Amino acid sequence: MTTGADAAVHVDTGDGVRLAVHDTGGEGRPVVVLLHGWPVTSHHWRFTVPALAAAGFRAVTADLRGLGGSTAGGGRFDKEALAGDVIALADRLGAGRFAVVGHDWGGTVGYLAAAAHPSRIRALVVEEEVLPGVDAPLPPPGRDHYPDWHGPFNRHPGLAETLLPGREDAYHGAFLRQSAGPEPLADEAVRVYLDAYRRPGALAAGLGYYRTGRADAAAVRARAGKPLRTPVLAIGGRYGMGTAVAHSLRTVAAHVEDLQVPSAGHYPAEQHPQTVNPRLAAFLRRHSGARQT
Repeated sequence: MTTGADAAVHVDTGDGVRLAVHDTGGEGRPVVVLLHGWPVTSHHWRFTVPALAAAGFRAVTADLRGLGGSTAGGGRFDKEALAGDVIALADRLGAGRFAVVGHDWGGTVGYLAAAAHPSRIRALVVEEEVLPGVDAPLPPPGRDHYPDWHGPFNRHPGLAETLLPGREDAYHGAFLRQSAGPEPLADEAVRVYLDAYRRPGALAAGLGYYRTGRADAAAVRARAGKPLRTPVLAIGGRYGMGTAVAHSLRTVAAHVEDLQVPSAGHYPAEQHPQTVNPRLAAFLRRHSGARQT
């Protein structure tokens, strides 16, 4: 598998959306779909994918609609619509049952896909996401590091569109630096992300993800009355959302394991893959039937 955008395969999922997908392949291997968040791309999984492939999985990364190499289609960014993209992608892959690993907004997308299609999704992993509509305050030290300014700014109609064009690197770079905590992201990764969010349409898509907040919270609350039976692994960075990730998920799911990554911020999978990958692979093996190769 390669991570360059020029090597992506584009998969139509409906509503004019074409997802940029990278697939390790592997006939008969359990499928794991990996979904990134904001403001990153599927490059976030560059250390995760080789580890999953070595553990016997077919790892499939997809840029979320409107971000990275994927198109925005009709312009819907509510997370139920994106959950539909996940199911459509799995259908195109011929994956009847599969696991989902989601970071940030990708975690909400994964939860809604699992809640709507419990027979399809074997296991769910949520990295650094507190579900919309769930009250789970960040514990220290994360609450002193994780930004609290980007959400209100992104949601305010017209403000970002007026102030950010031509200044995208400064804005997204500031978020990436602060949200990483004491250990910064690799310079190479930051360049990839800034390049991606400088592309035409990326600003509008990124803002759209935040402006569906009420609909996303309503979607989570509508599902929460029936606890998710799918096994869940919550991953939190000490300098990010920490234990709030697991706390959030335990309000909507019956079986939640917790992995705390002591030195990580909002990006445990790329900041500390040596901690995340063994636990992630073991969790998925238990619930997906893959064998070590």
